[in-house]
Amino acid sequence: MMNNINNKFKQLKIWLGIGVAIAFLSISLYAIISSPKLVTAKTIPEKKEVRGVWITNVSSTVLFAPWGINRALRQLSQLNFNTVYPVTWNRGNTFYPSDLARKVTGQPQDPTLATFRLGGDVLREIFTQSHRQGLRVIPWFEYGFMAPINSLLVKRHPHWVTTSLDKNRNFSEDIFELELKDLLPESDEQSLLTTLKQSLSINNVWLNPIHPQVQKFFIDLVLEVVKTYDVDGIQIDDRFAMPVQLGYDPITVRLYREQHQGKMPPEDFTDPEWMQWRANQITALMERLYKAVKAVKPNCIVSLSSNPDDFAYKLYLQDWPTWIKRGIVDEFVLQVYRNSLPSFLTELEQPEVKLAKSKIPVSIGILTGTMKTPMKIEQIQQQVKAVRDRHFAGVSFFYWETLWGYLTPNSPQERRTGFKQMFPTSVSRPRGE
Repeated sequence: MMNNINNKFKQLKIWLGIGVAIAFLSISLYAIISSPKLVTAKTIPEKKEVRGVWITNVSSTVLFAPWGINRALRQLSQLNFNTVYPVTWNRGNTFYPSDLARKVTGQPQDPTLATFRLGGDVLREIFTQSHRQGLRVIPWFEYGFMAPINSLLVKRHPHWVTTSLDKNRNFSEDIFELELKDLLPESDEQSLLTTLKQSLSINNVWLNPIHPQVQKFFIDLVLEVVKTYDVDGIQIDDRFAMPVQLGYDPITVRLYREQHQGKMPPEDFTDPEWMQWRANQITALMERLYKAVKAVKPNCIVSLSSNPDDFAYKLYLQDWPTWIKRGIVDEFVLQVYRNSLPSFLTELEQPEVKLAKSKIPVSIGILTGTMKTPMKIEQIQQQVKAVRDRHFAGVSFFYWETLWGYLTPNSPQERRTGFKQMFPTSVSRPRGE
């Protein structure tokens, strides 16, 4: 009988041991499965995607209203955006208090902004609030070398302006009309053209990107921002270029003749060699700008937002495929402002776009609408899906005012819900530098 008791006791100990082992294994397995740190680091790779928006002063009040910026940045963060491209320079004015602008133009920043914001530093406010909200800030030098003919910059430095063969300096209206015809279907062309003409001064001129003083001014302007603010990057755009009709000013002609045994530039502004020569001068400037930025802040992203290559080169002499091949652009945002999905997809499939995508992060700029031509949220979602299906680095929307404002075809709540569906969780952006 004693043996039976001992045997039962041994069996009980064995079963207890097995039970403890099973419990221990269960707890360990649960800890492994439920540990977010282990799952995130070991099992699920972190997704990176650019989710950006341009913030401009054109047809927008966001910079001028006292509550505008804080509200905008808070909403963008809540809807899981991660990047803002705020206007920093636009048509002869800075949108921050600039010592350089004060010296060159006589006024430290855009006079309308200074009036509404009592001379404050809105750009610093954008940096402070954005970084609190987890948003990256890449200041945007909008419109590049284009400036109104009546701006203080042009009035004080008329010799900085380039001209056509007949010495005409004003080409803005023709260029915009050509661009809109190229970018938009016939049905949308006239309404968007009207909007642009209402929001832009038609009497614009072009600062000469080949003029040494203009080059120094623009590089110094960018460096002032890089040195003054906690920038994640800087962005130049499709107007960091020269309209193909221009380049017949004395400075450019003299430089061309020095390099061509005294020959004058061709009268045909579409002459291939003449086009390439001017494009090369702009490329050389871009290289100088890139190196200057990296010398001050090596991790600063140098971003370019531009149009498809065929349009950018033929109309603006901007040879961005060469810039990317040379390694003087860290991030590229291709503006594909199309209503038709087939035409939108055509631009994404271009060989130069695929080549760029193999070298640096390439995002796609999507038009969310203008004041008179808003885009439906369904179209925006369709285009975002097409971008993701082709494994681009992300998207950026033009522009803040048409994301989910009252000018859109859907209600603001419907629009925000639509963006929340596209961006259900927060993600970081690819660095690009």
